[in-house]
Amino acid sequence: MPMTFLQHMRATLVLGLPLIGGHLAQFAIGLTDTVMLGWYSVEALAAVTLANSFFMVLFLFGAGFAWAVMPMVARFAAQGDETGVRRATRMGLWLSLIYSTLAMPVFLWSEEILLVLGQKAGVAELASDYLRVAGWGIVPALLVMVLKSYLAALERTRVVLWVTVVSALMNAVGNYLFIFGHGGLPEMGAVGAALASIVTHATALGGAVVYAVVAQPQHQLFVRFWRADWEMFFQVLKMGGPIGITTLSEVSLFAFSAMLMGWLGTIPLAAHGISIQLASATFMLHLGLANAATVRAGRAQGRGDMEGLRRGAGAVLTLSLGVSLVTMVVLVAAPEALLSLFLEPDNPDRPQIMAIGVGLVAVAALFQLMDGAQVVALGLLRGLHDTTVPMVMAGLSYWCVGLPASYGLAFGAGLGGIGVWLGLTLGLVSAAVLLLWRFWGRALSKGW
Repeated sequence: MPMTFLQHMRATLVLGLPLIGGHLAQFAIGLTDTVMLGWYSVEALAAVTLANSFFMVLFLFGAGFAWAVMPMVARFAAQGDETGVRRATRMGLWLSLIYSTLAMPVFLWSEEILLVLGQKAGVAELASDYLRVAGWGIVPALLVMVLKSYLAALERTRVVLWVTVVSALMNAVGNYLFIFGHGGLPEMGAVGAALASIVTHATALGGAVVYAVVAQPQHQLFVRFWRADWEMFFQVLKMGGPIGITTLSEVSLFAFSAMLMGWLGTIPLAAHGISIQLASATFMLHLGLANAATVRAGRAQGRGDMEGLRRGAGAVLTLSLGVSLVTMVVLVAAPEALLSLFLEPDNPDRPQIMAIGVGLVAVAALFQLMDGAQVVALGLLRGLHDTTVPMVMAGLSYWCVGLPASYGLAFGAGLGGIGVWLGLTLGLVSAAVLLLWRFWGRALSKGW
């Protein structure tokens, strides 16, 4: 008997809530860095805001291979193909290792790159000090992403949550010790935050590997791990490449927004860093729902369940809409209270940062609906293994609409930071409309 709409909503929540919790715990790692560095110094906060944008561009492009593993494993699992599950996951790990190795020189030369991009010398130097250490963490971070996708596709979402929660707690302790020099350790500031992030990623990787080996022995993920499987390697590459480029196009838009804010000054960049953390927190809710949508769409396609695909899509989009409405109310109602969490009361720059931040948070509330809709649509399309056309749509939206709009409104129209964020909103609107049109066009066709 087909599932009802409410049953689809319940199934999505059962799968998605632990994933949301895991994403929030992952977000807490960056949030902890922002809060503690905001307490340490505004200069450190501004530099690490810039550095994190730099890191995330490279990290999330590489994470495309992990995202590809999720729908592939979901489909193989629905078809009872245990060998396919192992092959896809293992080649996702291979691709992540190769990409991490190729990315390392970019971190080591980050200061020169940031200076070429017009950043101030002091901020670029401090950001590069952070990146030269934190960059090594991309190896365990990407491997963890693959294993999380593998476990989520098998609907083992609780372990994904707990691995991430433990990692977030370790990051908080590490920041406390390394940034401020507690426990007899030297005070390291921004570099201390970078060191704590490496410890965090390594811990998460250890936990995920142990669970995969002990709880899922039938897949034998690491038995003869060195043996190449070129057919599956290129399948994961073919799907993961467009996903990585799609993610890169969105994340690089937000990274470019950090560059624009850096041109406006250290205070606007610090306000942007805090405001983007608040917007990212709400985005994690939609991202968890999008992951659940990917798994459920992949399984529906594996079963050949067209009606289940459509009803499930309607359910997850309804849930995303509800989340958007709630978060919009919170952001509009209490911007000062949210911003004040990141700054010490006696910080001399606090009034300026708060004044800029309130306006940015208001715009963040404005783009909640579209941000949620576009990421859930992407999740549904990935479940159908549809990645190339969405990549083009996303690239056009973020780079041909969002990026020029941000620059034009900020500097041409003289709107400053508000203009940067309004440009981001226009890019998200374009992406949401195009991606939803693409999904429903496929979901309603006979050739899905």
